[in-house]
Amino acid sequence: MRLALLGCGTVGSEVVRLLHSQSADLAARIGAPLEIAGIAVRRIGRDRGELPVDPAVFTSDPFDLVKRDDVDVVVECVGGIEPARSWLVEALRAGKSVVTANKVLLAEDGGTLHDAAAQGGGDLYYEAAVAGAIPLLRPLRESLHGDRVTQVTGIVNGTTNFILSAMDTTGAGFAEALAEATDLGYAEADPTADVEGFDAAAKAAILASLAFHTRVGAADVHREGITEVTAADVASAKAMGCTIKLLCIAARGTAADGRETVSVRVHPAMIPLTHPLASVGDAFNAVFVEAEAAGQLMFYGPGAGGAPTASAVLGDVVAVSRNRLAGVRAASESAYADLPVRPMGEALTRYHISLDVTDRPGVLAAVAGVFAQHDVSIATVRQGSAGSGVAGRDEDADLVIVTHVAPDAALAATVQALRGLDTVRSVASVLRVEGSA
Repeated sequence: MRLALLGCGTVGSEVVRLLHSQSADLAARIGAPLEIAGIAVRRIGRDRGELPVDPAVFTSDPFDLVKRDDVDVVVECVGGIEPARSWLVEALRAGKSVVTANKVLLAEDGGTLHDAAAQGGGDLYYEAAVAGAIPLLRPLRESLHGDRVTQVTGIVNGTTNFILSAMDTTGAGFAEALAEATDLGYAEADPTADVEGFDAAAKAAILASLAFHTRVGAADVHREGITEVTAADVASAKAMGCTIKLLCIAARGTAADGRETVSVRVHPAMIPLTHPLASVGDAFNAVFVEAEAAGQLMFYGPGAGGAPTASAVLGDVVAVSRNRLAGVRAASESAYADLPVRPMGEALTRYHISLDVTDRPGVLAAVAGVFAQHDVSIATVRQGSAGSGVAGRDEDADLVIVTHVAPDAALAATVQALRGLDTVRSVASVLRVEGSA
């Protein structure tokens, strides 16, 4: 089996090393040896260390490489949408099997890749696109096909999980924890994709597509990052017996007209310390799957890094290579359900709202009245006060309210109305609360 490798960076170079060090075992598992037909790179002469490969296999023409008749499997480790999409569509339409770790492309235009695979008759595998080495997508794609998945909740971005874990452990603010993550190599020089939730949203779209047999794109995912999470929020979560995580949540639901729908969202949320995801620390990933027959399943492990991701890539290479030798194709994309994506405003959740209010009689009644006007029920109220120290000014009070479950639109409207009360100096923070009764 001859492979074309697109990209030879952190992941691609690890794929080459594993292909070399495990060549005998891989050949035994597949039934034929794996050989590298070519490696497409941007700069052929760049120093890549001591890779166990003949320098003659490097090329700067990826299109020519993926079209070669002697290539059976194309492995893409470049990332981004273009030109990766054009390369992979060309390969798939030519009947080659494709293994990719490209979560951005799959989330933005995975349908085009699946259509090209169906046209050419090859396989499209992408286990490494979500949660690194954790075997997650294959179970959703194959093992749970006899079941009905109801919800997928996960921590799928190691950078943000490291930052929030550091804030929880040390009491640091967001900026300090981000600086530590950068120093340790967990955060990129430009961490926007991670801290603003773009990376997690792409992965949420892929998970929802597989879990609910529906094409879900990145544009369908409600996305919020962690940049507004403060040390005070973390302390408040601790006081409630909770911790804060950036969650991706994909769930089945029912619209007002009775139609089945899906909801897909990424945002920071408080979860109780008893929740299985609460103990997932540092840069680890974990995904919690709930299905009607199988019940609750947990997938946990390293979610990024060259070696873990390369491990997932090679797992897919073995699978598609065995299929090609047997003359069969894996099950094609399952998008028969075609469920509509429910707007975020209809998602059911709970809010944790911190208010800075004037400390005088009637404030709590006024605040409670706003919640009642929007049909939002209050679960708990915690109140404290601290003198402002400003002569002639009312004293400040802190009011922390946790709601019962309500539509997100009603909760957002409540928060907006609270900002208009003359007794509310500011809405200090708003966080969702998930995973509790």
